[in-house]
Amino acid sequence: MKIEMQVALGSFKLQRFPIEAGEKLQAWDAADEYLLNDVSDKLAEIESPRVLILNDSFGALAVALHAFNPVVLSDSYLSQTSTRENLKLNQIQPEQVKLLTSLELPEGTFDFILIKAPKTIAYLEDSLSRLQSVMTENTQLITAGMVKNMPASIWKTIDKVVGETVPSKAVKKARLIYAKPDLTKRVSNDYPSYFALENTAYQIANHANVFSRQSLDIGTRFFLSKLPQNEKYQQVVDLGCGNGVVGLIFAEKNPQASLNFVDESFMAVASAELSFKQLKSKKAATFQTGDALTNFTENSMDLILCNPPFHQQTTIGSHIALRMFKQARQVLRTGGELWVIGNRHLGYQVSLKKYFSKVELVASDAKFIILKASF
Repeated sequence: MKIEMQVALGSFKLQRFPIEAGEKLQAWDAADEYLLNDVSDKLAEIESPRVLILNDSFGALAVALHAFNPVVLSDSYLSQTSTRENLKLNQIQPEQVKLLTSLELPEGTFDFILIKAPKTIAYLEDSLSRLQSVMTENTQLITAGMVKNMPASIWKTIDKVVGETVPSKAVKKARLIYAKPDLTKRVSNDYPSYFALENTAYQIANHANVFSRQSLDIGTRFFLSKLPQNEKYQQVVDLGCGNGVVGLIFAEKNPQASLNFVDESFMAVASAELSFKQLKSKKAATFQTGDALTNFTENSMDLILCNPPFHQQTTIGSHIALRMFKQARQVLRTGGELWVIGNRHLGYQVSLKKYFSKVELVASDAKFIILKASF
């Protein structure tokens, strides 16, 4: 695996985080290289340019641009962790890069806003609408991405919120989109949005980067219908909580339980907290962004509920689910249970048996399967 990125601004060592044994993917792509090479000369034309970076996957942009003390906005806890670790790897002082969450607004205005095209168009529109106040008519806004990850909706969204766009030619299957801010544009921000949870009085909160933010997805609907109810569940985790609907409904069925919500998305955790505030019992819960169960104590939980994601950024795979299963085995008490829902074809039964001595089928339908793992 190649770990050194060479661009006009220098050579930098970069790793993907969390580190996986036998990792074959590098921590940057051709779009990162294209953007950094393109902006290198432009930065030199402005004295002490202010640089804002959005959606930097593993810190490649922040590390390469550290000399400009960039502000970096991200919705990903893992992205922020990667950036910190890659700064250390290159012996760069952490204070040279200011990390903010997707829900924070940077101060002042910026000469450059550099964006790695996100997977979710709603997140892009939400982010751009939030950043309208930090743009001037001279701000250079450049969005980078691999051509396969840049549908026409990217252009349309930037044009709608920022101003006229001009695409670059494709280089190594990557493309840049340049935009000139039109300060007369003022697009309202509609997030968080809410949808009514069927057969309940709850309104489920959703920030822009949350999965299935407009309605209840069919997998979660199936999971909700099979959630366990038992007084033995005292300490419970909604792992990869998203908008928090699973933990919310479980808490309603199990008023004795203490709920812990965790997700690597700042917007997801904020959404879950808003959703949970509606619980009729007004029960307290904990909410944290994190790398799966890394921050949980061993042998501390009775039940973990999980609908594992199968992608990190634009990379699809089972590595995140496997990491969740391994950590769940460590965090659960003896007699504790991990309940998992997933698409049938993902084969979670085999994966779970690597860590748990007992894997039981709870329910299944044509598309989904619910499994209970214990030891």
